[in-house]
Amino acid sequence: MARIAGVNIPTQKRVVIALQYIHGIGEKFAQDICKKVNIPAERRVNQLTDAEVLQIREAIDRDYNVEGDLRRETAMNIKRLMDLGCYRGLRHRRKLPVRGQRTRTNARTRKGKAVAIAGKKKVTK
Repeated sequence: MARIAGVNIPTQKRVVIALQYIHGIGEKFAQDICKKVNIPAERRVNQLTDAEVLQIREAIDRDYNVEGDLRRETAMNIKRLMDLGCYRGLRHRRKLPVRGQRTRTNARTRKGKAVAIAGKKKVTK
């Protein structure tokens, strides 16, 4: 099992797919990495040599911000917004949608499970 950027990538998958298991590497970056290291797209991870795995690891370390560093940077950006007290920071602080979505209905992913209001009765006609 190959370990790149602190992540065990699956051995039976193609290299382009397996690299996407690393936080911060999507389809485009995975294809770019394979082109830089000259690995064919149809090659599987278990077919890679140790030298090729080392080349991939070095290319990621040199050119991309992934895993812990990327998570830390994202958290610092959110914390900066909250410290500034700007609108986006306030939305983060209150755990509400940040990008202008409605909150009267929906927004359950961000707000969490709906809580019933005590004493409120349904109006019947």
